[in-house]
Amino acid sequence: MPYREAWALQQRLAAARGQDETPDRLLLLEHPPVYTTGSAGQDAHVLWSAQEMAARGIELVETNRGGDVTWHGPGQLVGYPILRLPRRAQAPRLDVHGYLRRLERVLIRTLADYGIEATTRPGRTGVWVVDGRGERKLAAIGVRVTARAVTLHGFALNVCNALDWYQGIVACGIRGHGVSSMVAETGAALTVEEVSARLTGYFGAVFSLEMRACEGVLS
Repeated sequence: MPYREAWALQQRLAAARGQDETPDRLLLLEHPPVYTTGSAGQDAHVLWSAQEMAARGIELVETNRGGDVTWHGPGQLVGYPILRLPRRAQAPRLDVHGYLRRLERVLIRTLADYGIEATTRPGRTGVWVVDGRGERKLAAIGVRVTARAVTLHGFALNVCNALDWYQGIVACGIRGHGVSSMVAETGAALTVEEVSARLTGYFGAVFSLEMRACEGVLS
């Protein structure tokens, strides 16, 4: 699904969720190649010129999520949770930081099923592999929460995507670290569909939600 189309869908669903017209949802999809920048994005972190991006068939989209610049594209599992976070007076309380930590937990548990020992890094949102070869990021996270406490944007997990797209950016604005994928780490033949099914179960467990396939969401 093109990025701008998915963003518009998120906004429609978030508005409805804010009015309690729909349940919580989790959108799982892939995008055509696109760079997106968040509220902390810096021009210097986009390394390719507009002409070079056009020649390679990739666009740059400024968004209202948190974080810096990242890449989305085929072979990457992108998840957009549209959740109504509990209000401050409600229990159990879940603030934005707690929400981010839960997203990381979902990703770490999913990766563990494939023999990948992933972790978090102090002061950095996302999921990493850290070993003798250094730090390699497997999943990026960038979110926004509306005035009605509804979440937008989400996470991007590298499953079987090409990694050379990252040469055009300083991913997440962090220099001096690598980027990897599940296939690069394991050598296994993995698909986005397979991993998304596994991740859905962990998402339900971590957020205490009953997961059901939805029909008609795109209409």
